[in-house]
Amino acid sequence: MFDINFQDLIIQVPVFLFALTIHEFSHGYVASRCGDQTARLQGRLTMNPLKHLDPLGTLAIFLIHFGWAKPVPVDPRNFRNPHRDMMLVSLAGPLANLATMLASLLVLIVLVSLGPAIPVFVAEPLMAMFYLSCWINFILAIFNLIPIPPLDGSKVLMGLLPPRYAQYMARLDGAGFILIMILVFTGVFGKLINFIQRLIFGMLGA
Repeated sequence: MFDINFQDLIIQVPVFLFALTIHEFSHGYVASRCGDQTARLQGRLTMNPLKHLDPLGTLAIFLIHFGWAKPVPVDPRNFRNPHRDMMLVSLAGPLANLATMLASLLVLIVLVSLGPAIPVFVAEPLMAMFYLSCWINFILAIFNLIPIPPLDGSKVLMGLLPPRYAQYMARLDGAGFILIMILVFTGVFGKLINFIQRLIFGMLGA
């Protein structure tokens, strides 16, 4: 179960770290633009992955090939428009992952089109890295958009709900983590990803 292939890790770890870092950095950057400098003051408004690593989340990358970072601190009281800005900050992370996925896909297309012009020992690991980047960033974006506290999607949904229902949802924070683990380990989340994949390819006519 915990067999570690170091050749795979050389490709996987940088991709995971970048995906997690760009996600958290984007939260902090948008929060800063909206008036909250908490992340900047705590040294979290940076693309240095060491500033965002969560010990358990990092260990999970090696053990189960999935992980998470420390959430960037955000204080909605500093926002110019707390209701709107909290939704923008919450969307920033998943949107950054989707943008990274599209950029990785473009690079992958270029690498494939170049074909024999690139030596095999260079092309193969690069293609594997950018292919993995497409999937990791896609999965992180979709996962974080699930409307279950404390995921980003829950904060977006709370911003759209009437205050009364948003308060009910906010109280589910602790139970939400348990529900998230159930979705992941029972394979429900994997089925959701497969469904979205088929939907996208269907829309593209593939």
